[in-house]
Amino acid sequence: MRQLYIKLFITALFILSSVQLFAQTSTATINGLVVDSLGNKIPYANIQIRKYKLKTTSNQAGEFSLAGVPAGIQQVRISSTGFNLLEQNITITANDTTPITFTLKEQSEGLNDVIVSASRRPESLSQTPSSVTVLTAKELNTQSAISPNLANILSYSVPGLGFSTNQTGNSGQTLRGRNVLVLIDGIPQSTPLRAGGRDIRSIDPSVVDRVEVIKGATAIYGNGAEGGLINYITKKADQGKSFGAYTQAGITGNLKGDSTIGYRFSQQLYGKAGKMDFLVSGMYEKTGVYWDAEGLVISPEYGLGETKSYNGFAKVGYNFTPKQRLQLMYNYFSSRQHSLYITKEGVYGQSPAIGIRGVRPGEDEGTRFNHNANLQYTNQQIFSKTDLTANLYYQDFYTIYSNSASFFGSGQSAITSTKKGARINLNTPLKISEQVLMQLNYGLDLMNDKTAQSLTDGRLWVPDMNMVNFAPYLQASATLFNDLTIKGGLRAENINIDVADFNTLATGANGAGSIAVKGGELNYNALVFNAGARYSKYKFFNPFISYAQSFSVFELGRVLRAAKSNTLSQLETKPIIVNNYEAGFSSTLGRLNFSAAYYYSTSKLGANLLEVNGTYISQRIPERVYGFEIQADYQVLKTLSIGGNYAQVEGKGDVDDDGNFNGEKDVYLNTTRVPPSKTTVYLKYSGVKHLSIDVNWMRVGNRDRFKPNAATGKYLIGEGPVKAFNLFNLAVAYQITPPLKVSLGVENLLNKVYYPAISQFYGSSINYVRGNGRRFNLSLGYAF
Repeated sequence: MRQLYIKLFITALFILSSVQLFAQTSTATINGLVVDSLGNKIPYANIQIRKYKLKTTSNQAGEFSLAGVPAGIQQVRISSTGFNLLEQNITITANDTTPITFTLKEQSEGLNDVIVSASRRPESLSQTPSSVTVLTAKELNTQSAISPNLANILSYSVPGLGFSTNQTGNSGQTLRGRNVLVLIDGIPQSTPLRAGGRDIRSIDPSVVDRVEVIKGATAIYGNGAEGGLINYITKKADQGKSFGAYTQAGITGNLKGDSTIGYRFSQQLYGKAGKMDFLVSGMYEKTGVYWDAEGLVISPEYGLGETKSYNGFAKVGYNFTPKQRLQLMYNYFSSRQHSLYITKEGVYGQSPAIGIRGVRPGEDEGTRFNHNANLQYTNQQIFSKTDLTANLYYQDFYTIYSNSASFFGSGQSAITSTKKGARINLNTPLKISEQVLMQLNYGLDLMNDKTAQSLTDGRLWVPDMNMVNFAPYLQASATLFNDLTIKGGLRAENINIDVADFNTLATGANGAGSIAVKGGELNYNALVFNAGARYSKYKFFNPFISYAQSFSVFELGRVLRAAKSNTLSQLETKPIIVNNYEAGFSSTLGRLNFSAAYYYSTSKLGANLLEVNGTYISQRIPERVYGFEIQADYQVLKTLSIGGNYAQVEGKGDVDDDGNFNGEKDVYLNTTRVPPSKTTVYLKYSGVKHLSIDVNWMRVGNRDRFKPNAATGKYLIGEGPVKAFNLFNLAVAYQITPPLKVSLGVENLLNKVYYPAISQFYGSSINYVRGNGRRFNLSLGYAF
């Protein structure tokens, strides 16, 4: 009997061991849904079971399916934009396909994982093989409290972007030493056929939810992104409220000077009713006179003082089904100056150009209108597992410049630009194996761009240019062994430009010097390529390498208006193709976040701006631009954090085209292209209940590469030396009650006298203009 008990006991152990072994080796599939605290579905969240190196991503409906998960208790790790990391233990049972809902809590500080939609497919920043800067809504609100000018906000926030001009335009505010393409929800704002420098300040930050900056040459959105792209992503309705509103009113001004007080008011309404949601917004701002730190009126030439700005915005969406949505967005922006001052020329390097009372000739300078409309249809399963996003967009832009004496008879010029476009974008996930996941992103871009520049008195300066762009593309990314992301893609650019017959501006009376130029058609075709890889297994070292090309039609308008030949074929109109090489990494070590990148870009034909006999021309020579960026953030205490970044860029041109950029004839690219070094540091404190304090410091470094003209002693455009300057800004916010908030921003806190970089590198007395003295922005916001 005893032997029988022993045999039964051994048999039971064997059966139990077999059952446990079976349980350990059997697998199951997790079907899940990722939502926020209000029940809104979270697309493109990252789901991992790190123990078994299993990973997937939720789709646009927040759903996911993860196969091959061993049965038992497993820890699921989920991360997404603006939410705290979720690590949750769940019990997995074989053959159990019951959906599990995972709820993520919104973050109050920082971002662990950022989705980058500017790459045409939302993806995790930690898996993106390129340099990206994202400004969240919270960061925008903080910087807007100091200055609502997006050029200022981006200048402080984006490493590699040049310092803002403190003007209506952004000439010289390049990204990594090259031109940047600006978009609103993917709609191009830049006018590369005739660059007008009005694209960064083309929308009000009150309707921008986030800004995504892709640094380095890219062709993902087509023409004009030699240095990268800036995409303003507009706000959407709060899906958790049937109706809500936000009202903000404030006053602005300098602490010295008369007539300096201005005011700003904005109103937003949003809500959701059944399958429809909406957000409408209006903003009006009037600025007073701008004064410098010594109490002198800042020159009104292209200034932001005495300016009226308007922004109207609407977004309406309708969900036909949980996976099908139609959305219409419209934004109107206008900014025009009406100043009671005229410019008194200064002495370059000694005294500033200032404003004195007088009557300005001609029409008010500024952007009369910038209309943007975007109709978007999304289907999260158009066929099989393929998602579809289709867009129809329209942009209509008109801006007037100040009176200029740079041509015979003087006058004011105006740029008009109208763009119509369509995009079809498809995304198909492919599962090659349990260890290899792939995404195919492919589609077609169509765009018609009509741009011209004329004088307000009726004379034509740049003729009508009618561009049609047809570009199919394919982008593929694969995740290997759960942690290695490899990406590559192709884009085929096909561009045709019709140029009308025209006469160049006369150089003397009775049409003297005018050249009749026969128009025609220009054709461009190019295949551009990108490839990159990122390894994201370890937080302490997350490296990437990348190669990317961009294709840009050279600024044709500048060539045409300076034409010395009577036929189009005799003019230099070859495009710019940039090759960008980059390597970098990000690291998280406890409370420290650190990232660094080095880049090197080349182009066989660049566009270095030169001044020859009073006329601006572009020097078409081989170029190389190179530099590096570093950024660090450290959480000193729960209520105190500090961080900052440093960026340096340099560029050279090979004048004799011998492949050697260090020859006697070779040149440094001037400062209209290559900005001085830039350092920023911030300090954030929230140790007092309901109170937050942000202090920012920026230093723009020296750049002295060029000598003045030996005969005249004057500097050419872009070659004036830039002397370093430092600025401190302050932003304070206090939540009086849950719906009521007061904010105070102070620009140039220490009231330092300084000259923005553009005032220095232009090298002319008329442009030698100081920056703002101490300015305040006091506002009260109420949400209901």
